[in-house]
Amino acid sequence: MLRRVNSLDLALMRRSGQLPATPLDQGMKSLSKAANHSVLWLSVAAVLALRKGKPRRSALRGVAAIAGASASASLVAKRLFPRRRPAAELLEVPRRLTKRPTSSSFPSGHAASAAAFTTAVAMESPALAAVVAPVAAAVAYSRVHTGVHWPSDVAAGALIGVGAGLLTRRWWPVGRDDAATARDHASLEALVDGEGLVVVVNPNSGLGGDPTEDICREWPKARVVSIDELDTAVADHGPRALGVAGGDGTVAAVAAAAAAHRLPLVLVPAGTLNHFARDVGVTGLEDAARAVAAGDGALVDLAAVTVDGEGPRWFVNTASLGGYPDMVRLREKLEGRWGKWPAAAMAMAQVLRTSRPLRVELNGEPHLVWMLFVGNGPYRPKGFAPTMRPALDAGLMDVRYIRADTRFSRARFFLGAVLGSLHRSRTYRHLETRWLDVKVLDAAVAIATDGEVGPTGSRFEFRSRPAALAIYRP
Repeated sequence: MLRRVNSLDLALMRRSGQLPATPLDQGMKSLSKAANHSVLWLSVAAVLALRKGKPRRSALRGVAAIAGASASASLVAKRLFPRRRPAAELLEVPRRLTKRPTSSSFPSGHAASAAAFTTAVAMESPALAAVVAPVAAAVAYSRVHTGVHWPSDVAAGALIGVGAGLLTRRWWPVGRDDAATARDHASLEALVDGEGLVVVVNPNSGLGGDPTEDICREWPKARVVSIDELDTAVADHGPRALGVAGGDGTVAAVAAAAAAHRLPLVLVPAGTLNHFARDVGVTGLEDAARAVAAGDGALVDLAAVTVDGEGPRWFVNTASLGGYPDMVRLREKLEGRWGKWPAAAMAMAQVLRTSRPLRVELNGEPHLVWMLFVGNGPYRPKGFAPTMRPALDAGLMDVRYIRADTRFSRARFFLGAVLGSLHRSRTYRHLETRWLDVKVLDAAVAIATDGEVGPTGSRFEFRSRPAALAIYRP
């Protein structure tokens, strides 16, 4: 079989070498060089990441797929299956790359990265993949055209890339564009030009800059305030609705005020990830403006926690005890020097290495846990990396924790997370409930809600608040 493959490779290489010289030859060389070290695909991903929604999800999934494909092709397959590159004499000199690779010919890393990126993009946005796919095919063929790979190398690399792209779904489910289910709200008031609307703007949230000017242009009669001015604005102006433009931490604070004063919320996504806005079904200022003008909206669940009897402290997405609050504090110390995402990675590594388990009682039952996660509404998938929320009207909280009372629990947790099989691990527990009482049996610990570190305490009472918030959404 290998002899047949070699014979076919040789025949195809000779046929490629017999093609007449054209200006396309130089284009193939330039394209092949541009894809070295996946620079081409990382550049495309950077451009896609500038736009929220499908383009950004495509970019992030594509980069993850490239990482898997490159490791599989270059670090594993090339070392297990050494193979000579095609003889230079099979092609005319103008067709050849000036600097020929010296690593194993099998498989093609360029083809693996190209196929991985295209497959990942296709899972999030078939339309974008239709644009990327011809370029990926040209990159793969360029390796044969320039004489540095056999056709079977390219085919094998492409298969590895497709597999790496599909495998990302094990850890990262494909994003959805439909909003989470919620109870219809038939009595929201249409606010012409934003009359009666007070909007809290956090100009430092997200990557898109200060949205104040756009908000004032859309709602000229609205009052724009900072988060510190919110209570005064509510007391002095008696708004008909509260609005918020910021990240999830700012959204949670304004949502709590809206629920407390029984005011509807106008949500303008202006953070980095905008988890709550995505689940509600508001993708930008245009969606919010359309809903406000028409009076369209829904009732969504919130969750709240009291800390040692004080509160409640509301959250729209998640709360956690254990390692996560420690990670947030360490990240805040490091991000001024390293930036947010590198600081987050370093903080997580440090916390996983040095964290100590918590002795707690969960609804009166003793447990030893590494960390505890509580979500506002059921999250999917199972496992300790929840990424989507199909319902905001279930009246339930999503509770997950990692046990520390099993042998090698930390190693098993890490291995389960890497293999995407954490939901089958004995160290992992998951339940959905309307209430949860947590008693910390050792020293008081801090709670984190919606990414913000809150107060420390020893008793935490979590409660689901069904239909607690009216929110404008189209």
